[in-house]
Amino acid sequence: MPTAFITGATAGIGAAFARRLASDGFDVVLLARDTARLEAAAADLRDRYRVRAETLTADLATEEGLAAAEERARENVDLLVNNAGFGNKGVFLDVPVGDELTMLKVHCEAVLRLTRAAVPGMLERGRGGVINVSSVAAFATRGTYGASKAWVVSFSQGVAEDIASRSGGRVRVMALCPGFVHTEFHERARMDMSDVPGFMWLDKDAVVDAGLRDLRRGVRVSVPSVQYKAIVGLTRLLPQGLVARLSSTRGRRYD
Repeated sequence: MPTAFITGATAGIGAAFARRLASDGFDVVLLARDTARLEAAAADLRDRYRVRAETLTADLATEEGLAAAEERARENVDLLVNNAGFGNKGVFLDVPVGDELTMLKVHCEAVLRLTRAAVPGMLERGRGGVINVSSVAAFATRGTYGASKAWVVSFSQGVAEDIASRSGGRVRVMALCPGFVHTEFHERARMDMSDVPGFMWLDKDAVVDAGLRDLRRGVRVSVPSVQYKAIVGLTRLLPQGLVARLSSTRGRRYD
């Protein structure tokens, strides 16, 4: 059985990846901070899909957690999904600098280190993939969150190009950039999302389906859904000042 390693695997897009990959016959390694929730998720996948479901309790904002995740990523991982992430409550200057640095550690350092840990084994075996979950915010103006997700896109494209000649296209790295998705993300950040129209919300299972399809096709930056493809295209055509004003306010009201 191939093995998928998914971070942030107990909720939202991460949990959707775990379910989809287990249903496709992957053994899964689930990483999150909540042991009880991890064990419940793993038990459900074992019972439902008859696959191996391993758990790793780790906080990717800590050196100990990152080191444990790196060690596991080096061990026979066929698909790595770097999904762990969060939003801070408030805009820049309203958020403690320590919280902003924690975001960079989880969104950037963890993605770099786990990708670096997993890819050499994939190249040696001649197959594998990495999906780094970014966001449409990478193409907009969303403070530290958007900046960190822009880094994920650039990093993923760079690694994909760097390994292309070594892998012959058999090891792929992709940034997945969804828009607003119905998950726990916004509730945890205490964001008021009432100003976001219904057509801008995506289903997490549809996001996973699109991401896996694009990975198979060799796409390096995947933007699920027609509406967000159009939005990203517009951000490249409109004046950057206008894009900044529009994107910095939508869905950024806090309770």
